[in-house]
Amino acid sequence: MDKHVLSVVVKNYSGVLSRVAGLFSRRGYNIDSLTVGRTENPEFSRMTITMFEDGDTLEQVKKQLGKLEDVKQVVELDQEDAVYRELVLIKVKADATERAAINEIVRIFRCKVIDISMETLTIELTGDESKVVALIKLMEEYGIKEMVRTGLAALERGEKDISSHGEYFEA
Repeated sequence: MDKHVLSVVVKNYSGVLSRVAGLFSRRGYNIDSLTVGRTENPEFSRMTITMFEDGDTLEQVKKQLGKLEDVKQVVELDQEDAVYRELVLIKVKADATERAAINEIVRIFRCKVIDISMETLTIELTGDESKVVALIKLMEEYGIKEMVRTGLAALERGEKDISSHGEYFEA
């Protein structure tokens, strides 16, 4: 099974997320990550859905999404033609003796310490999945107390945008 990233433009109102997620659960499809937020037009939101499926299942998902009244556009993003980013917040054990080493890792990864206490540091990193995974593996050595990941946010590179795949805004 391959990783696929779908960019889905939907109407921005209550219940849409539930209907889209319900489509996946009713058919037994798994969502690896889901990120949702308003677009440049407040009438619409964009969902970035990441899933691991074979080609036939992916085509079925795209067709089923397209049939939902609230869905205005479904586009599969190609990794070579898109920018993918993810945010991770990691709270790591860090007593006085470990802080210098952790701060050096933070500097190398170009991330930020956003909170500090006597026993912990909270680190923020935005990057592609491989960078996020690499930081997590390094922080595991110090002891991760808590962690949260946003899932992917993605846009096509260059001049191309989602509307170039067909108009989705209503007149």
